Amino acid sequence: MAGGRPAVVAIFGPTGIGKTEVAIALADRLRERGEDPVAISADAIQVYRGLETLSGAADAAEQGRLEHRLISIVPIDRTFSVGEYMPLAHREIDAALAGGRRPIVVGGTGLYLRAALTELDLKPPPDPGVRERWAKRLEDIGPEALHAELSKLAPWIVERVPPTDKSRIVRALELLEMGELGPPGEEAERSQLWTADTRVPTLLVGLVMEREALYRRIEARVEAMVAAGAEEEVRMAAAAGASRTARKALGFQELLEGDVEAMKRRTRQYAKRQLTWMRKLAGVRLVDLTDRGAADAAAEIVRMLARPAASGGPGARAGRHSI
Repeated sequence: MAGGRPAVVAIFGPTGIGKTEVAIALADRLRERGEDPVAISADAIQVYRGLETLSGAADAAEQGRLEHRLISIVPIDRTFSVGEYMPLAHREIDAALAGGRRPIVVGGTGLYLRAALTELDLKPPPDPGVRERWAKRLEDIGPEALHAELSKLAPWIVERVPPTDKSRIVRALELLEMGELGPPGEEAERSQLWTADTRVPTLLVGLVMEREALYRRIEARVEAMVAAGAEEEVRMAAAAGASRTARKALGFQELLEGDVEAMKRRTRQYAKRQLTWMRKLAGVRLVDLTDRGAADAAAEIVRMLARPAASGGPGARAGRHSI
């Protein structure tokens, strides 16, 4: 990362922890200092029009308090990838900085966060027909059998691809066929994800919370989404031909089946994975939200901006807040 005080603030944390609230409170604090903040979403589902409730995208009132970019920009029936997201995020960050604004990158999708902050050497999209052919093979023989085929073809990668993860199995086979998944290249891509390097100086903030408190927030968040019409939103999206990537939204399949409790379980599991990802981020500065409001957390982030840590090195661990 280039030297100097951070020009960008990036806020990462598990679903339901209150990232949007903290970003808005931070924006209020920054305006008191004469700054002009803008939020840039780093979320793989908030890009979709028609899944705003399910994805927890900032609503009209929240966007009235802090402008949010890269929300609701993709039609529900279109597939979308991090490779398409990265140049959009870079453009938004660069435009904000050129206009004298403070970008606040906010997200819970780890790969999208890294893509926003870093120049990732991403794998290319599949050649025409390749994905369809492997998807048909998956449908014919099932994920476990296709995973066994992948194991024979690429033993160096198969341990990182769960036998139940249909999308990752298909993607691995696509890349193998395209000659893009040799062991050296795969290792190089993995190392990019955890680099301390960023395109511009960035303060990376990781939000944490005591486990039971976070789980209570997740329960309340899911119930609020359902009360706000998330189930009907999902059914409308499915009827409109929601794409393969849109259907990856947390709770999409569960709400289609009317199983709110399953959505809660999956959301807790996803929060664990997000925190595991966060512990690997070099230079992350943790902010504990247990028994504490967004305004207090925002004040701490402003103090961090005044006394930025040296770039590089592992972030502090979440300690008792790890889940």
